[in-house]
Amino acid sequence: MDMNKAFYLRKEDQNPQWFIIDANDKVLGRLATQVADILRGKDDCMYTPHSDSGDYVIVINAEKIKLTGKKWTDKEYERYTGYIGNKKFQTAREVLNKDATLLIKRAVKNMLPKNRLSRQIFKKLKVYTGSQHDHVAQQPKLIELRSAA
Repeated sequence: MDMNKAFYLRKEDQNPQWFIIDANDKVLGRLATQVADILRGKDDCMYTPHSDSGDYVIVINAEKIKLTGKKWTDKEYERYTGYIGNKKFQTAREVLNKDATLLIKRAVKNMLPKNRLSRQIFKKLKVYTGSQHDHVAQQPKLIELRSAA
């Protein structure tokens, strides 16, 4: 690659890979930042910010995610139903009991840029409770995330 020319990843040159990440005993925020980097392609040398150069990520064991401190009871997720005065609040424990995948999906989605490209990138994230997933045909590779030292 010539370093005197600007590099833009073309759509034809994209070669997305499939990765499996086990969320068992991983801290939610640290897991979400690393998943967001893989989805955007920032972990690759061919990163181009204006194109989708990332990989597909499968997160398994979403129900075994870990939160530090008192976040299980103190961290609140809010949603608005659309009716006047109907702003609903749920703690992280209530969200986990309702749907364990929502914690990881929401954390990763908030770490992506707020534009049309992020909506396309977010579709490449697959989150499952338990260790079974539907993407065996893609032959995903199990990767171990870097530890925060």
